[in-house]
Amino acid sequence: MKLKYTLTFFDYWHLSSGLSAGAKLDSSVVKDSNDLPFAAGKTIKGLVREMAEEFGDVSAIHKAYFSNAILDNDLQEEIVSNKLQENLYDIIAATKIGDDGLAEDKSLREIEVVVPLTLYGEIRDIPDSFKESLKKSLKLIKRMGLNRNRGLGRCEFRIVEDLK
Repeated sequence: MKLKYTLTFFDYWHLSSGLSAGAKLDSSVVKDSNDLPFAAGKTIKGLVREMAEEFGDVSAIHKAYFSNAILDNDLQEEIVSNKLQENLYDIIAATKIGDDGLAEDKSLREIEVVVPLTLYGEIRDIPDSFKESLKKSLKLIKRMGLNRNRGLGRCEFRIVEDLK
């Protein structure tokens, strides 16, 4: 069984690459070889597992394959051919505020974020016993990535095709 879905981000979002950009950024987002953002399948699978644990058995999830969620192919082509990748990103700065209400020294952090957009992905080889839990779990995911408790990464998964 296979599901195709959209992942729509309503705010800036940051799924970390685990890398910094030296003195420029403390954390950059994950990008493909064309400098386009994506949501890694393993990240989505982990979130689904976390949600599914709330209401059922997740032992069958390991059999399912989660593709990376990527931009629409036509949009990718348009962005790459016109060299528009830099327009997909912004930088947010934050600093730690001490008990005295002042910024703490050396606490300024800058992170790269992605503008709101829609990604497309699929999940294959879904065991029948896990299908309903998977669908419920996707609907429960409302935020993804860094600082999701501080306003980043608000999102929605929608199933667009349910194939046998």
